[in-house]
Amino acid sequence: MNTTPRTTAVFRAAVVCAAGLAGVATSAQAVDWTGYMRGGPAATDVSGKSRQCYGIGELKYRLGNECDFYGEFQLAQAMKADGVDFNAVLMTNYYSPATESDKSANPADNFGVEQAYVEMKGVDIAPQALFWMGKRRDRDDVHIVDTFFTNMSGVGAGIENIDVGFGKFGVAGYKNDSPAQYVDGEHIATTGGNNGVGRLHAQLYDIPVNPDGKLRLVATYSRGDSQGGIKGQDGFGFNVEHTQDKFFGGGNHIWLQYAEGSTDINQGISDNGAHGSGYKVWRVVESPSWQVGSFGGQAILMYQHNKAPDTAPPVSLLSTSPSSNYWTVGGRGSWGLTKNVKWLTEVGYSSLKPSGGPNENVTKVTIGPALSTGPDFWKRPELRLYVTYADYNKAAAEDTNNNYGFPANKTSAVSYGAQLEIWF
Repeated sequence: MNTTPRTTAVFRAAVVCAAGLAGVATSAQAVDWTGYMRGGPAATDVSGKSRQCYGIGELKYRLGNECDFYGEFQLAQAMKADGVDFNAVLMTNYYSPATESDKSANPADNFGVEQAYVEMKGVDIAPQALFWMGKRRDRDDVHIVDTFFTNMSGVGAGIENIDVGFGKFGVAGYKNDSPAQYVDGEHIATTGGNNGVGRLHAQLYDIPVNPDGKLRLVATYSRGDSQGGIKGQDGFGFNVEHTQDKFFGGGNHIWLQYAEGSTDINQGISDNGAHGSGYKVWRVVESPSWQVGSFGGQAILMYQHNKAPDTAPPVSLLSTSPSSNYWTVGGRGSWGLTKNVKWLTEVGYSSLKPSGGPNENVTKVTIGPALSTGPDFWKRPELRLYVTYADYNKAAAEDTNNNYGFPANKTSAVSYGAQLEIWF
């Protein structure tokens, strides 16, 4: 297997760190190993392509519709010293946009470190508070579309689990060292380099608002920290989340979100922090999940409005405007035919309407059986066989900005294959 020198070095360093952590865990005999993996072979009736996936933008309905291979594996060691509890975490990951890693020309593919942090609880100045530092994830997703609608992950430090009576409080700061590339759509040319982007998050969470329902409120501020005479771009955002347990044997998740400038709608960083105040986004997401007898599933309804300055690049090659409206609706159902056999069906519809351009629409349907350790929707591993049918209009086929490379000479396609998914 061919890998770049950088990714090989990263992987070797991760293995050494993991071995050291495992050694500590052996002496304490308390190592926790968890992980996730997906992938599998596929084919398509699209001429000249090995496989084909379907969607609009970055969001796609993922069952039988993932053209990459991904895995992440975590070692965590919980320890106690002098009355203080602490936990060391290392997560390595592997990604390839194709079945084999040597098919990618991107040096950032293959191996990396997804998380590496230490958290501490029980210190004398704040016994109930949780302190952390390092590279850490803080995110919430809708599984069937593989989209993290809240994603405040990165390298930083923070404190959380502070009891305020009606809920809990936390604050964190992150620094992103990626250089800015655009300001309101215009390319930055500078010889001074760039110090990246800083962001601050303050949140109130675990606020009980109804039986089995909790609220999470997040406020974000970000700023590009530039050199070379380029003024840094500010941004801010708000995130309101409501999670409901015991909803038809599952749960329900609602997001109300707003962001502008260098803050992304998921409360992370927008375009490396280079967006100015002319960029504004708001979004509403509703996602229920359920398990009623042998029938389980998850669904999503989402609407997002994107406003950008006229000088920004157009959102579609068929439009002259950078602003757009985007919405999607769909779901996946799982029927337990036996204890270890499921029948899976997923249907999704997505539509992008650029200002001054035609609608781009995609409908995707996947069916197939799966072997699993149990009949419920969330039981994993799953070993699946599938057939996927996609129908898309001419505008979606002609717009190469949608990143899926639909064949322009047709408006429908079929994919089929096998797919594994496991978490533990």
